[in-house]
Amino acid sequence: MTPLLQLLSPAGARARLNVLIFHRVLREPDPLFPDEVDAARFDEMLGWLKSWFKVLPLDEAARRLQEGSLPARAAALSFDDGYADNHDVALPLLQKHGLPCSFFVATGFLDGGRMWNDTLIEAVRLSGQSLLDLRGLKDCHGEDLGPHALGDMQVRRALLGQLIERVKYLPPEPRLACVNAIAERAEVRPPDDLMMSSEQVRALRRAGMQIGAHTVSHPILAKLDARQAADEMGRSRDALQALLGEKIGLFAYPNGKPGTDYLPEVHPAIARELGFDAAVSTRWAAARAGDDAFQIPRFTPWDRGRTKFGLRLLRNFSN
Repeated sequence: MTPLLQLLSPAGARARLNVLIFHRVLREPDPLFPDEVDAARFDEMLGWLKSWFKVLPLDEAARRLQEGSLPARAAALSFDDGYADNHDVALPLLQKHGLPCSFFVATGFLDGGRMWNDTLIEAVRLSGQSLLDLRGLKDCHGEDLGPHALGDMQVRRALLGQLIERVKYLPPEPRLACVNAIAERAEVRPPDDLMMSSEQVRALRRAGMQIGAHTVSHPILAKLDARQAADEMGRSRDALQALLGEKIGLFAYPNGKPGTDYLPEVHPAIARELGFDAAVSTRWAAARAGDDAFQIPRFTPWDRGRTKFGLRLLRNFSN
């Protein structure tokens, strides 16, 4: 891997930057989401990445990418959303390997909040009903969500895949109302300890990690007007600056697909106007000198084996 990476990402003006994205690191594998990263797997991945790459703090990596001064085999690590396991599980492993990381926090969910998708996930996971009747609730296309059988974990996993996609692109308030109604019909009270506390965010920063903004309520920015989008972006920055007493220079677009989740012709300009130094998307690629610092791509292979994981990372250079 190292010689190939050296060839594809030499130092200087021809360097490429791989930014990896994560969301959660679970203590143990989750039978509902068996592909979600757990502690043992994350530990293994960090070992591979440390042996293959020069891992930099994301703000330094973004600046040096623009300057043409990146080292060979440059990479950066990032987490989105602000889950409590980022602090409790991921941080000790990052410290074990001596690697920096950036954590993008949706500030509206700190201190006991819950993201809309987790309300939906836990409702389906925990429901003791055999039939989840969602008739009368509408998806993002205005279609009825209908009734659904609740069987084993495989059945529930498939149902969640459908429901998440159907609810994701509702406007923020109707989306929240919809998932709350689903939880009520499932007769489930979802947990309220999934996201970080303010003190855990401070602890990440004290540990040398970077904190970035990720909006307040994690909306699909492309569905908002420019004023609403700027408000979401700016208020998340302001909340984190007040919490940490320092400038917040990094931003991550929620969901992050250009043209679908944010608009390349609108939202990078808003990020610049708000005073951010760089922003990241979820477009699959390795960034190169001259790329827009406010649309840095991110990617993470999903393969479990070292060889396949490494080969997929190599293929990311062709995007």
